[in-house]
Amino acid sequence: MKFTKGFWLTADNITPLYAAEYADCRINGNELTVYAAGKHIASRGDCLNLGLITVRLTSPMEDVIKVSVTHFEGKAYPGPFAQTADTNPDVTIEESEDSIIYTTGNTRAVIDKRPNSWGIRFYDGDRELTDTSYRNMAHMTNSASGKCYMVEQLALDIDEYVYGLGERFTPFVKNGQTVEMWNEDGGTASEIAYKNIPFYITNKGYGVLLDNEGDAAYEIASEKVERVQFSVEGERLDYYLINGHTPKGTIQKYTELTGKPALPPAWSFGLWLTTSFTTNYDEATTSSFIQGMADRDIPLHVFHFDCYWMEAYEWCNFTWDPRTFPDPKGMLQRYHDRGLKICVWINPYIGQKSPLFREGMEHGYLLKKTNGDVWQTDLWQAGMGLVDFTNPAAVEWYTGKLKTLLDMGVDCFKTDFGERIPVKDIAYYDGSDPVKMHNYYTYLYNETVFKLLEKERGAGEAVLFARSATVGGQMFPAHWGGDCSANYPSMAETIRSGLSLACAGFGFWSHDIGGFENTAPADVYKRWAQFGLLSSHSRLHGSSSYRVPWLFDEEACDVVRKFVKLKCSLMPYMYRQAVCAHEEGIPMMRPMFVEFPEDRACEPLDKQYMMGDSLLVAPVFKKSGEVEYYLPEGKWFNILTSQVIEGGKWQKEIHDFFTMPLLVRPNSILAVGSCDAKPDYDYSDGVTLCLSVFEDGAEAYTEVTDVTGKTVMTAKAVRNGDTITLHVEGGNGSWKYQVLGEQNVTVAVE
Repeated sequence: MKFTKGFWLTADNITPLYAAEYADCRINGNELTVYAAGKHIASRGDCLNLGLITVRLTSPMEDVIKVSVTHFEGKAYPGPFAQTADTNPDVTIEESEDSIIYTTGNTRAVIDKRPNSWGIRFYDGDRELTDTSYRNMAHMTNSASGKCYMVEQLALDIDEYVYGLGERFTPFVKNGQTVEMWNEDGGTASEIAYKNIPFYITNKGYGVLLDNEGDAAYEIASEKVERVQFSVEGERLDYYLINGHTPKGTIQKYTELTGKPALPPAWSFGLWLTTSFTTNYDEATTSSFIQGMADRDIPLHVFHFDCYWMEAYEWCNFTWDPRTFPDPKGMLQRYHDRGLKICVWINPYIGQKSPLFREGMEHGYLLKKTNGDVWQTDLWQAGMGLVDFTNPAAVEWYTGKLKTLLDMGVDCFKTDFGERIPVKDIAYYDGSDPVKMHNYYTYLYNETVFKLLEKERGAGEAVLFARSATVGGQMFPAHWGGDCSANYPSMAETIRSGLSLACAGFGFWSHDIGGFENTAPADVYKRWAQFGLLSSHSRLHGSSSYRVPWLFDEEACDVVRKFVKLKCSLMPYMYRQAVCAHEEGIPMMRPMFVEFPEDRACEPLDKQYMMGDSLLVAPVFKKSGEVEYYLPEGKWFNILTSQVIEGGKWQKEIHDFFTMPLLVRPNSILAVGSCDAKPDYDYSDGVTLCLSVFEDGAEAYTEVTDVTGKTVMTAKAVRNGDTITLHVEGGNGSWKYQVLGEQNVTVAVE
């Protein structure tokens, strides 16, 4: 939202109250409260008929400063609020004649006390990160609408780039964009997003989390090209300045604050195949797909039933359509006997034709309007209502229906939707603010389902396939990118969205291989399969046509087979990266600037990524197989072509459908497994430790876990002169090593 017309004028009907000058402060333990006057106070009379901006600084954890900016504190400030940690770190507050310095860890906020010099400058040691100063922090009143807003504007440095703000399909670098924090179901081809996260990071290494689940608005180097502006309706605005010193460190600290992802089960990293959305299917159809994959030696690990496993108009009744699936329990057992896990589609909506609608209405489990009526709509399902997850009894009722499916043999759920949440004349059971609940609803929805899976299946066995999210949603993996189209531009916007979401610590992310809408040409399907099988989670899914590879061409079967088996063989490496995402909050899919913050050429890159710390992936976006990508310095090894490529520059290559840029980082150890048929096996049994191109003096370390995430084997390699010394501990002794590339070295095993 814009409040000004250029530098000097405000927008029509807008009256600002800016923080203009330090007036006073209060210190209470680790809390600093500063009062900022709306103009220069030259005499006592200037204090009259003038508002104050109240600014409170606290620190929930080391190197994190929370800034609460308030105009009228007496106005109610109802929840919900994102759940954040509070570790009560050591804080120092030093006051002098000209300033107050608030310090936590290596991070300082310096408040200027001098007349006519309002400002707060944030530092990492002696390095200035950002500031708020003249005509930045403000309360705005709109005389036409009667609404008021709190606004903050933080400085952008020269060559400073902004990233994140959720799963966004617009350009990866957000400078120059207007971004609205409002979850909507809009596909992947617009500025609308399913997963709005009011958190951004910059290439200077810090991040800012806006602590408001409502309709926040960002102007990123747009209203003021020197500033990131964020605003919320009301009398209060809270944000966290998070300083992890580097982009990766800040993502890690953000997840310490808002929650780290759970560790998905190893089986979920295999290939998922679905019925697709509006296609016709029954057990004979789904069995033919499963057998077709087996006949073509394409490993398959999860089968998903989309919407029409239930009867039309009754989504959700959580009952298998008896005309299509007369023996669901027997069918699920037959599929389990084939080694498959089963996923079914659900959403939080209850169509009026569903027997559950009356049940939910009579017991007060459905969301109500302020007049006591059940809120209903015909959008999506006729007369549907919405489960009110703020009502504990409704949660118990909803999970009871899902538990019946789990008892029948379902293993996990695709938690679709959660974005179309009403706000007008709505009354939640617990009195939550409907505007804030619009985005926060998805947190309660996915938390409800995920916790049920943890309870019924055990810790480490819970996994979702979720579409919507907000702050903290990363704790309930995995997430997928929504309804994309079947073409190369949509594939590119999909990867941009995944990179943006990764900036908010979402460790596990997927997308519809080949695109959801329409049917892809065979070349798009094959290129997307390469990309999809080098994502953390991999699913073949579409809208109106099946996505089994033989319906595209026979070569598509060969491509899918090759890359499924490749992913399975990479699971010792991939699952260690999954454990890292779970324990440290560093996502598996990483933007290049996060992994290489010292390389300025990596800052705008949005068509390639690091899968973990050691594998670079550059998908191919052209039918011709042409691809252009950037390699940071060092000698990189392509594990598909066995080429050693010198980095520090751009590369241009042409690849067929069986190769692509998939490169091992210099000076690293890539653990490759002995099994290429499934993702869950003994990773240490027969593992090959692949030694990438080591420079003299370089060393590398890696771990191999079991399928529970426990480390069972470690390896360290050091090169001195012409010798690489390899030290291995744990495992069962069946491991081996391989030197990647032509290295004139001898390997000495300890």
